[in-house]
Amino acid sequence: MKAEMKQFDDRAALASGLAAAVAKKLSAAIEKDGDASLAVSGGSTPKKFFEELSHARIDWSKVTVTLVDDRMVPPDHERSNERLAYEHLLTNEAMKAKFVPLWSDLSDHVDTLAEHASKTIGHIERPFDVVILGMGTDGHTASFFPEGNNLRAAIDPDGKTAVISMLAPGAGEPRLTITLPRLVEADMLVLHIEGDEKLSVLEKAREGGPEEEMPIRAVLSKAPRPVTVYWAP
Repeated sequence: MKAEMKQFDDRAALASGLAAAVAKKLSAAIEKDGDASLAVSGGSTPKKFFEELSHARIDWSKVTVTLVDDRMVPPDHERSNERLAYEHLLTNEAMKAKFVPLWSDLSDHVDTLAEHASKTIGHIERPFDVVILGMGTDGHTASFFPEGNNLRAAIDPDGKTAVISMLAPGAGEPRLTITLPRLVEADMLVLHIEGDEKLSVLEKAREGGPEEEMPIRAVLSKAPRPVTVYWAP
């Protein structure tokens, strides 16, 4: 499966290197198109990268930032990816960026919120300039979870919906996630992982097998160009 490895000596070097590469791509997109878009993932792995990127001296007022996925919790919740983005990315220079959330308080019904988020994300020009994915030790990425109730629809390469809801045993809260076609078409598609365990998971995924078993396989196999893997021990 298509992937280009970029290995760093430690996690600080990875965060710095990834931030520099993303800033360069966003700046080039602004120069070419007048604006740029960035979709990021949550979890503990990207915090240092977010902090490094927040200091990048680019024209953040022309950058739209959104989330690859989020939990169905309000933005003041400790497990909210929106909260994570505001605390670690949308600060310093990046405070000037426009942020487009997935979660809203319009309804308690996951499918209603997914429909609303799909329309909202649909206003962001395609394709995203940069998408940063993470990966769990179960092989999930975004909120494409094994045994997810909407997994097949979420990883359908011909799917037309931008955002879909996801309920899964390993997900904790109900989730909202941008779907596969909208993610893999990005001009710069990155998988950001750290540690030997996740590298082993990635290597297993690349050996092939059912996408439903390890959904990261859907990204690796359906992306039109190799995914760039940023990894450090």
